[in-house]
Amino acid sequence: MRCFPNYQGLFFILFLFVPLLQALSCPAVENTASAIERLDPNFAAKDASGEWLWYDAAGLTVEGKGWTDTDRFYDRLPARAKETVPPAVWSLSRHSAGMVVRFVTDSTKIAARWTVLSGDLAMPHMPATGVSGLDLYVKDNGAWRWIGNGRPQGQSTRATLADGIPEGSREYMIYLPLYNGTESLEIGVVPAAVLAKATARPAGNDKPIFFYGTSITHGGCASRPGAAYPAILGRMLDRPVINLGFSGNGRMEAALGVLLAEVDTAVYVLDCLPNLKPEEVAERVEPFVIALRAARPDTPIVLMENIAYQAGTFLPAPRAAYTDKNSVLRAAYERLLAAGVPGLTYVPGEGLLGTDGEATVDGTHPTDLGFMRMAEALAPVLRKILETP
Repeated sequence: MRCFPNYQGLFFILFLFVPLLQALSCPAVENTASAIERLDPNFAAKDASGEWLWYDAAGLTVEGKGWTDTDRFYDRLPARAKETVPPAVWSLSRHSAGMVVRFVTDSTKIAARWTVLSGDLAMPHMPATGVSGLDLYVKDNGAWRWIGNGRPQGQSTRATLADGIPEGSREYMIYLPLYNGTESLEIGVVPAAVLAKATARPAGNDKPIFFYGTSITHGGCASRPGAAYPAILGRMLDRPVINLGFSGNGRMEAALGVLLAEVDTAVYVLDCLPNLKPEEVAERVEPFVIALRAARPDTPIVLMENIAYQAGTFLPAPRAAYTDKNSVLRAAYERLLAAGVPGLTYVPGEGLLGTDGEATVDGTHPTDLGFMRMAEALAPVLRKILETP
């Protein structure tokens, strides 16, 4: 009897062991990010090796904090709010969205070393530079200009933000991470340089613009912290900004209204509709505004409609998702006016992102382009309220 080899068994063995032998004999595939950095060094973060003088940013001019009695220095709500706000709001309040550090230095290089609370540095639709990075601006001839950013390499990062800076003393501003908490931040300058607090803003420009809202207000999905629309408006109007955007949780709870009223602000901007259902808009907007007006009788209040979702120009469901809520908000606004509530401004949602459908990352959350369009639409509204040229 003639025997034939068991080819099936042989193929099965090869199927199992050949990939293993290849893995043992070949170098591991390198991380995609490091591979790109090797091909194009411009993608690599700038190393901050060498000698630096380091300054704790908490001792400089920090803006964007509405309260000083916080658990961590860069938290956005006071420690006592943990007992009154929803757990999700409390968790999101640990994010440092909207906070900036202002300082003056004559250093020709500026570095930073910072630690964030979470190791989740990025999101699928928002890069690490926006979620967990830093943004550096310089005041040049009276206008704020971007000059560098800090790209997070882990929970703790040390990086050069800008070098080759011309000699001379200037004012700078660093924006903190949008969707991560900041545990600590130090600013580095060259050893011979001087670094000091920025001077206080002049009277009349010192009260902040207070934004309360959703993920869009929070900064999703800006590519970097300075590109969120509240930050852009702060630079346009040369005002401090407080950002109380709570991703998925800008829902106008009464407890949040009490907290907002504690802060002496130039204007309140309420941008909560994306997180509310039509019936919740009907239930919550008027009591929220009436309570805020009672606590702050002279502070202007801006009511923003839901942005026009980008797919809504073609698809009926996304269109109904915002038009229904906007109709309810308009009716609430009209009732507030009829009741004699003063100091209200209404901002329609149509056109805030433009009309070409190119201003979001997912149909809802703006890109940098979308945020710039929002800021450009809101700037004249706020200039009129603040009587700013």
